[in-house]
This record gives sequence, structure tokens and C-alpha cells, in this order.
Amino acid sequence: MSERTSRLSGFATLSREKRLEILSDWIDEGDGATGALDRLDALPDDLVDRMIENAIGVMPVPLGLATNMIVDGEDVLIPMATEESSVIAAVCNTARRCRSTGGFRTSYAGSLTIAQIQLLDVADPHRARLEILRRVDEIRAFCDDIDPVLVELGGGFQDVDVRLLNGRKGTVMVVHLIVDTRDAMGANAVNTMAERLAPVLADWVGGRSLLRILSNLADRRIVRAEAVWPADEIGGLEVVETMLEAADFAVIDPYRAATHNKGIMNGVSAVVLATGNDTRAIEAGAHAFAAQSGQYGPLTRWEKTANGDLAGSIEVPLSLGIVGGATRIHPVAQLALKIMGADSAEKLSRMVAAVGLAQNFGALRALATDGIQKGHMALHAQNIAITAGAAGDEIARIAEAMKASGDINERTATRLLRELRG
Repeated sequence: MSERTSRLSGFATLSREKRLEILSDWIDEGDGATGALDRLDALPDDLVDRMIENAIGVMPVPLGLATNMIVDGEDVLIPMATEESSVIAAVCNTARRCRSTGGFRTSYAGSLTIAQIQLLDVADPHRARLEILRRVDEIRAFCDDIDPVLVELGGGFQDVDVRLLNGRKGTVMVVHLIVDTRDAMGANAVNTMAERLAPVLADWVGGRSLLRILSNLADRRIVRAEAVWPADEIGGLEVVETMLEAADFAVIDPYRAATHNKGIMNGVSAVVLATGNDTRAIEAGAHAFAAQSGQYGPLTRWEKTANGDLAGSIEVPLSLGIVGGATRIHPVAQLALKIMGADSAEKLSRMVAAVGLAQNFGALRALATDGIQKGHMALHAQNIAITAGAAGDEIARIAEAMKASGDINERTATRLLRELRG
């Protein structure tokens, strides 16, 4: 590839074989580099059996590439695993529209993960809180001894926080172990620390420990992304205004905010899944973060710049890793990280946040102009054709005929298929 650019015009119209050729050039490892994608059932039986219990097979999810992305000045291709039509197309279109302003700029708060220890039946919780805080150096030594490799990598125990909450039987002490898990998501590391430390803390304060597990509200792993879209690129000043009004709807109404954020997570979760990370943890953390003010709200904010362009930003907790779990053993997840050039949890997190913002722009623009269904259903037309019984070349012909008629539904597909077959 003569120029390393994510601006791959016409990529969507190429055959899958040609796309894989381009991808092999991108990661610069020859024709065999994309071998994990050559078969659509890329997981061997023995690996499936080791990943989950009672395995009976695999449930393949389509894997595509978000093109046109510039993140922190670097052209990147971003794999996304999703079954939903229009998700990847929206990111590609959105990213193309902000390339002239430099694409997406991001910031990363760090890789601090929280483990919680619940302590009950403490007679004097305020004194006990101070006792735990006073012995922070002992806690540090205890935790770091559990995972010395993490410490060697520059991570390990960082701090402790103690919260006093009102429970059903009185005050509940909640101890937060704050641990830098570096390039790992960190669940196993912090859960082990919490489980081993819990009885020690209970002995110190004269109580009993109950739950000992990480929190998925990863508010010390916040990632931010922002971008500017020129008004001329998105349809003019009127479109900027209508998009701002649409975004404000999510600020004032949690019913709208839930759907607004779901659209963001369409993009976020697709990259998280493609890289073998925990989609459920990321979803839970994002929605909890969106409700911290006391009213559920949007993860993004939208504004008009001084010269009338549209500026968007996102803040989202992302507890992601590039080592451990499925990320380490799944061949497609490893390939996805290689394609992205994600050699650290930080770099992966920055790209995921950028995709989330891009996805939200695409949804807002569609909603504020033509409506979400026009583009979505046009891309969904082939699925409808297949559902109606079309096969082979019939699929594209029926899909195109439906789009031309403006009636994209199974009844129309069935009628057109019947007419095609005579």
C-alpha cells in the first residue's frame, strides 16, 4: 500500500477476498496474516471447549472494518463485530466528514481498577474507617505481594478508599482497593486481592466481610474523545441547529437518553466484542456512569463553534485490556488488535471512545434529517430479501428493487421474488 491511510474509497463494494488483500497489506505481514478470517468458523473445537462450559458450537457475528478514522493524528482501521445493519456504515461516513478538521482527539485518565470489599456488623464504623486508612502501607504490601508481576510492569496497588453507606441493618463499610492493572482489564487481579484481604480487614475492624469483587463502574478509567464537523460537510447551518436540538432532547429526558446512549454503545460494544473484551462490563459501566448525577443522561455533549461548525465530545468509562481472557487466546481478537495497532490498553480505549462519538454523530444526523429508518432499512434490505426466500443473485436484485420502490419490507420482498421467478 503506497500510502497508509484509512480513507479506503470504494472498500464497501469490493469482494471479501479483495478486502482481505488490502488488510494484509495494512498490517504488512503477507498473505497469511489474515488466516484467522479465511474460515467463517475460525475457532477450533478444543479452544471452544476451553473458553466456555457445555460448548455445543459457535455463534458467528459479522466482522467489518470502520474506515476513514483518524485518531490522535493517526490513520487507523478499526474492526467492529456486530449483527446490526448500518452501524459500521455510520462510523465510516461520520469519520470521513471530520477528516478535514483532523479527525478525533482523545485523552485517557489511566488504568485504575476498583475492587470492593463489603464489611458488615462493625460497631464503630467511623473509627474503623480511620483504622483502615491509617494502615494503607500494610494494605499496599499485602496486595502487591499477591501479584508481583503486575508491580514489575509498573502497576499494582495505588490507594484505598473507605465509604460508609446506610444499609438495611445499619451502616455498611465499603472498602475500595484502587489498583493499576496496566494493559489488563484487571478483574482477576483485583478480585484475588479483594478476596484475600477481606478477612484481614474484617479482623482489624471487628466485623465480617461479605462481597469481595470488582466494580464495573470504572470511573477512574475515563476516556474522552472530541471532534469538529464543518457545517458544510454535514448539510449546512440548519443541520447543525437541528442536530443540537436533537442532542438536547437526550439531556432533558432520560427516555430519550437511553436510546441515545444505546446508539453510542452500538459502536463501542462492536469494537469491544471484536477485541475479545467484556461487552457486558463496558455496557454496565457506561450506563451507571450516565446516571451518576441522579438523572440518567447522555454520554456525549454537542455544541456549536464560534464559526458555526458542530463540535462533539464523549466521556465514557472503559475497562479494557489487551492481555488475559478471550483477548489473549481468541485468534480473531488478536488479529483485530493487530489491525488497529492497539499495543496497549490505553490505545485501544482511545479508539473505542472515538468510535462511540462517531456512532452518536451518525445517529443524530440521521434522526435530525431523513429519519433513522431510511438509511438503516436500505442497508437491511438484503436481510429482508433473504428472509423472504431469495438466494444467490436474487438477494441483490430483490434488495435493489425494494429500495427503488421505497417499500422495504418482507411482504414487498415476497411479491418481488414471486415476480422474478415468474
